[in-house]
Amino acid sequence: MTENRAASLHAYFGYRDAVAALRWLEDAFGFETTMEYPDDKGGIMHAELRRGEASFTLFTDEEGYDKPSRKGDSVGHGLYLALGSEAEVDELYATATKHGAESVWTPDNTEWGNYRCRVTDPEGYEWTFGTHVPGQPTGEWAEG
Repeated sequence: MTENRAASLHAYFGYRDAVAALRWLEDAFGFETTMEYPDDKGGIMHAELRRGEASFTLFTDEEGYDKPSRKGDSVGHGLYLALGSEAEVDELYATATKHGAESVWTPDNTEWGNYRCRVTDPEGYEWTFGTHVPGQPTGEWAEG
């Protein structure tokens, strides 16, 4: 019997060095590894990470997937993690850059009321951290 539950969205990423990526994501972004299945080559067949209610999966990229180059301040896609306060955004940014994340945007306010920053991890994935929760209207959109 299938259990009814609300839809949830989760991402997955292939890392060339998934073992190192797991440890880095724990240290730099504060993720907790909740599942880790090694492959028979010293890599990761499947791993899951979580921070609060946010989670995603990763695996070892054995195929050499192409990754888009950044144009300006974006590759055109990435992960966005909603945090509880501006102080959390500042703290995560400081920890991430201390661990070698490349700064794209320093923490700052946007025109639409989001306090956010952006970094890339050692393998070039784009991560944005902010206070706005996507799907929850704010400002003039919340009034309508």
